[in-house]
Amino acid sequence: MPLLGADLPLVTVLPFMALLAAVAVGPLVAPRWWHSNRNKGLVAAVASLPVVLYLGAALGEPGRLALEEKARDYVSFVVVITALYVISGGVHLEGSLSGTPLGNTALLGAGAVLANVVGTTGASALLIRPLLRANRSRRRTAHIVVFFIFLVANCAGLLTPLGDPPLLLGFLKGVPFEWTLRLWPQWAVMTAALLVVFNLWDQWALDREERERPGSQLEQVMVHEPLRLRGGVSIAALGGVVLTILAAGKAAAEGRPWAAGKQEAILAAFALTAYFGTSRENRERNAFTFGPIVEVAVLFAGIFVTMAPVLEILNAWSQGARTVLGLGFSVSNPREFFWATGALSSVLDNAPTYLASAAGAAGLEGITAHGAFLGALARDPAAARLLAAISTGAVFMGANTYIGNAPNLMVKAIAEENGIKMPSFLRYMAYSGGILLPLFVAITLIFF
Repeated sequence: MPLLGADLPLVTVLPFMALLAAVAVGPLVAPRWWHSNRNKGLVAAVASLPVVLYLGAALGEPGRLALEEKARDYVSFVVVITALYVISGGVHLEGSLSGTPLGNTALLGAGAVLANVVGTTGASALLIRPLLRANRSRRRTAHIVVFFIFLVANCAGLLTPLGDPPLLLGFLKGVPFEWTLRLWPQWAVMTAALLVVFNLWDQWALDREERERPGSQLEQVMVHEPLRLRGGVSIAALGGVVLTILAAGKAAAEGRPWAAGKQEAILAAFALTAYFGTSRENRERNAFTFGPIVEVAVLFAGIFVTMAPVLEILNAWSQGARTVLGLGFSVSNPREFFWATGALSSVLDNAPTYLASAAGAAGLEGITAHGAFLGALARDPAAARLLAAISTGAVFMGANTYIGNAPNLMVKAIAEENGIKMPSFLRYMAYSGGILLPLFVAITLIFF
């Protein structure tokens, strides 16, 4: 496919920028209006229409092929995300651990592992309520939720494509399923550092509460309910999803890709089996609704369409086939990709940011941003360092703000429903700036 981005006008990136700006500021400036998925769909449609008309009509066959490719990628992405969401919604963790610093740290550690199986969204939905129940007798609990967002809702999901949407997009664009496992050193350093800092902070908070309140707070937080995992059918279906994705990835790597739609049909069958084979009571206890996944489907429909010109332009720019505002492409090494990807992921959704950075990295290697182009990056040792930096930056720095990753606002809303006064947008950034940024500097110095 020719380098469409060499000739695309810069104005074609405006719909993408407008849509991401709406996603970022909509919940803050017009929360009630933005809450409606119909309104989100309207915004996504308005942003997408100019791109569809320009690529599909004005550019002819090359533009239509680019749109068709994005449509196939979108369907695969949404089917996987929906299957994981529906299946994890039927798994209910009953009871709670003790709300002690050690108990809370153990739960966050378990979430750091679980996120790589059911995704950061699934792990957050499954564990946030037991964590809140364990600490309901305590007054100072906002920091617990903040660290939960840092770790379980973001940084934990680095080890598999199921862990976080950016990595799933990478898998769909050719990155082998097991490739992200090589990022375990970054995952281990970040996870261990956050758990240590959290444990010290939580111990300090509990000790202060002991001094300020009559009676033993430790005795109260030690009270807990027995843990019990419900939803055997959903758990089995979850295993089926993982095995299906592994099998499809292996077949593609061996040059025997599955027929179009086969993987999606199997995943849909597992999701339906889990939904109808699991007690409705489990989903009710998890406060499961289809609203969040409809929101993801609606917004990402617009994102996949509007990011098509962005990927083309970035890819052509990094290949030297064009300039942007008279400037050449200047991001070239892993450190720069780590921070550039992470900075954008902090204020934009980290999934499209990942693809945009990856398109730029592919261009540096002379690879067009079509088909399974990220597989070529993963297989080349030098290019793989760029992909590792992009993956790590997108996943880790989605924790910098409430809008960096989809689970962040969900966890915040659940905590506030349970009576916890969460930090404001700016105050949350003070937490992330003081805690996460020094860790990101350390990650840069150690790995990139």
